[in-house]
Amino acid sequence: MEKLMRLISMAPLLLLLSLPFAFAGHDYNQALSKSILFFEAQRSGYLPHNQRVGWRSNSGLNDGKASGVDLVGGYYDAGDNVKFGLPMAFTITMMSWSIIEYGKQMAASGELGHALEAVKWGTDYLIKAHPEPYVLYGEVGDGNSDHYCWQRPEDMTTDRHAYKIDPSNPGSDLAGETAAAMAAASIVFRRSNPVYSSELLRHAYQLFEFADKYRGKYDSSITVAQKYYRSISGYNDELLWAAAWLYQASNNQYYLNYLGKNGDSMGGTGWAMTEFGWDVKYAGVQTLVAKLLMQGKAGLHAPVFERYHQKAEYFMCSLIGKGSRNVQKTPGGLIFRQRWNNLQFVTSASFLATVYSDYLTSSRGRLKCAAGNVAPSELLSFAKSQVDYILGDNPRATSYMVGYGNNYPQRVHHRGSSIVSIKVNPTFIACRQGYANWYTRKASDPNLLTGAVVGGPDAYDNFADERDNYEQTEPATYNNAPLLGILARLGGGHGGYNQLLPVVVPAPNPVVAKPKPAPKPKLTPTPVSSSSPISIEQKMTASWNDKGKTYYRYSTVVTNKSYKTVKDLKISISKLYGPLWGLAKTANSYGFPTWLKSLPAGKSLEFVYIHSASPADVSILNYNLA
Repeated sequence: MEKLMRLISMAPLLLLLSLPFAFAGHDYNQALSKSILFFEAQRSGYLPHNQRVGWRSNSGLNDGKASGVDLVGGYYDAGDNVKFGLPMAFTITMMSWSIIEYGKQMAASGELGHALEAVKWGTDYLIKAHPEPYVLYGEVGDGNSDHYCWQRPEDMTTDRHAYKIDPSNPGSDLAGETAAAMAAASIVFRRSNPVYSSELLRHAYQLFEFADKYRGKYDSSITVAQKYYRSISGYNDELLWAAAWLYQASNNQYYLNYLGKNGDSMGGTGWAMTEFGWDVKYAGVQTLVAKLLMQGKAGLHAPVFERYHQKAEYFMCSLIGKGSRNVQKTPGGLIFRQRWNNLQFVTSASFLATVYSDYLTSSRGRLKCAAGNVAPSELLSFAKSQVDYILGDNPRATSYMVGYGNNYPQRVHHRGSSIVSIKVNPTFIACRQGYANWYTRKASDPNLLTGAVVGGPDAYDNFADERDNYEQTEPATYNNAPLLGILARLGGGHGGYNQLLPVVVPAPNPVVAKPKPAPKPKLTPTPVSSSSPISIEQKMTASWNDKGKTYYRYSTVVTNKSYKTVKDLKISISKLYGPLWGLAKTANSYGFPTWLKSLPAGKSLEFVYIHSASPADVSILNYNLA
């Protein structure tokens, strides 16, 4: 976990963008897969049947019970066993933003389904933590007692007290960030799970109202958080951040007006930042508002939004060394903000640079810096350089992502990873026993914490792979969350999409009124990358009229274009208002029919459906190639 750290969060929004190439050198898709897997190691609660990190087991099963509320689930923030609400919500916001921007690249690499599961594991918990409109639980466990012990999460004997905010003990920063997470996630699930998306948006509305109506810093109410996640920036940045996400999720003019009317007084147009993270969100707000300006949505607020825009560009210019005040870098070229978990700043800033580069490309603009105009590709090249450093292109030739490459940290500051799995040796490990028997061991961790991005090197590119070196060897969920989007972008190249297209209104209701006539029979490609090994083609094969209503029969052909066999196929189908034949329904997706276990190379399967509307939206969620 980490202590008093402030960052500035930049979050570029919706839809994928374009540069006419993909990058080579590192296997970004493999790194993406591992980065998502890390979140499964951080899970608290009852682990699902499809849990892939096999050395973990159930934990925290009585969380919230003493307070009369179910708080089982969620994520442990880092190498400890505490659930801190502020960094957890920021993690979910950034995972959601990554999917919003680069979900199609994730789908092409077969990781979108896993990414959606990672977000939902977090939002399911946040829903539980918000049992009433003006009540939000912001922490389970206590950092002081937790740090006194070194135990597997499955063996926890530390205090699991639940801490909340309410009108008498407010926390606008915590409620605002949680509103942002819910709003961003509602966009993610809009098509694949519209009912869940609507539920998330309802919570986001309530949380924003709570945050705005009852103002105060959350760590003044949940004082046990001060030593670990103090809100140094206050709450104005979170209120603007939440408003920006709520506008993206709802298209409600109220939130656009909130950004316009409060931009100056709340610091959105005033703070010129060189950092972004779980505490300080100004750079993220400025990036989102700059996008709205590029989209032509500013309206009467254009002068104010232009000031947000200027501050966003200040941040971008500082990253590439062409601003009036630039970020510090190590001799090896890595952004350096602080010794304690520096890589959190690197991944967050690099994500903002990535999306802003794509926004500029969509608007055919250039970055205006003190040193002159800069092409959008330079921002993307910068982000790539930071990711490549993390993956091993650095003076030590060390990968700071566990399990990626041949030289990565072996002694991670992480309780679960450093102690033998309870499935291997179920003997109970007491509070202090873990320090005596496991913490001080010089051997490598018995459990590989695949995908974890650790704190990283110091200002001179030095790194000590020692378990007690928590400043450098401890991972955190918010290190990985922004990285998902960058890796998907670098691995998938541009998607050929204009990332300034208008935000779609969330959760459309099923069409039951007079449908528009279906188009003439034609092939409709799936909205995944053209490089995807799986293609989808739809065509209307019949139509008829019954009692004044026109019905259409659609044939959909799924083809394996690869040279391997497709297994574990998951297909997302939305805007379907009638019966379907030829696929098996599983939870929120569809898979192979019962008579088919795989799809060999070059082979196709066909399914059909009937309804009185235009073609359903069909896309690939996940698959494995064997």
